[in-house]
Amino acid sequence: MAGLTIDDVKRLASDPSPTARVGTAAKLAKEFSAGGFSDSELKLAENIFRIMVKDAEVRVREALSANLKHNPNVPRDVAVTLAQDVDSVSLPILSFSDVLTNEDLVAIISSQNNAGKMEAIAGRKTVSSSVADALVEKGNEKVVATLVGNAGAVLGEKTLQKVVDKFGDSEAVQQPLVNRSDLPVTVTERILTQVAEHLRTLLLTKHNISSEMALDLVLQTRERATAGLAMGVTDESVASLVNQLKQNDRLSGSLVLRALCMGNVRFFEHAVSSLSGLPVTNARMLIHDPGGSGLKAAWAKTKMPEGMFPAIRAALDVVAQTEFDGRDLDAERYSRRIVERILTQYDSFGVSFDNDDLEYLLGRVSKLPPVAAVAAVH
Repeated sequence: MAGLTIDDVKRLASDPSPTARVGTAAKLAKEFSAGGFSDSELKLAENIFRIMVKDAEVRVREALSANLKHNPNVPRDVAVTLAQDVDSVSLPILSFSDVLTNEDLVAIISSQNNAGKMEAIAGRKTVSSSVADALVEKGNEKVVATLVGNAGAVLGEKTLQKVVDKFGDSEAVQQPLVNRSDLPVTVTERILTQVAEHLRTLLLTKHNISSEMALDLVLQTRERATAGLAMGVTDESVASLVNQLKQNDRLSGSLVLRALCMGNVRFFEHAVSSLSGLPVTNARMLIHDPGGSGLKAAWAKTKMPEGMFPAIRAALDVVAQTEFDGRDLDAERYSRRIVERILTQYDSFGVSFDNDDLEYLLGRVSKLPPVAAVAAVH
């Protein structure tokens, strides 16, 4: 050991004061991290560490932790002992040491229930899914906010759903959560729903607005955002989103029509499948039946308002005939063409609308009686 000399050992023997032990601990740890030890020196250093981690003087253990936190060659038992120590000793190791295994970290989270230690673990360069799940289960708001703000944390959909369950109302958690690049569409939809409900509360408490109008505004905002979420995601994600909406009674006729007005046929297919109980392959066959009777039969099985069927049929016709070119404002033009066709379709039944605004159309169409009843009146 070129750095730790016989004089250092003699000084410890003659002066076993805390200050001398701290200096020796720091010096040995630095030399260990620098490398260059022979096999025998390495074993001797490791044994000295095992003695020092039990030193009654906290400063000795702090010196070890501070100087060994980045060393990948620290004996695992030494690292674990330091990680289980008081915060001033454990936090550097918990924050940086790669020697600790996922099992070690989960055990510390579960057994110690220490917010400071959990926050250090949550901020590590990488956090595995098992460790992340343990942190969400045991951690407080600050711990979870640190975790979801950590781009190196692996957060599965179930773990993220648990985050929303426990901390969905927390702005400290919401902000880093919505900024994650890998957020599943189902989690985003739940956040949107909570934000919309918060908006409704504000409208009712701080503005002179009726509860009915507040609800309409919130539903429009939520459905518009949800329909946008469903664009450009995988078929599996669309299916998960639709099932979540169905389970929570948020898969409304106006949302289904809104998605169609944006050209999202996949969302419509999965919605019909979920609402009717038909397998999605069967639902697609009926929806795209050239004769049109399949679509009518599939829509009837959904138990959605019959009065919406002409709008659904018209929207599907336009989607099939119109190519979305992706240019600036094309989404608006695309939706406008669909709305115009829907208005024309209803006009053939003698139903007129005061304007062609999409929100107005969705509100009116969802309340219309079945086509047969409309035709009989006119």
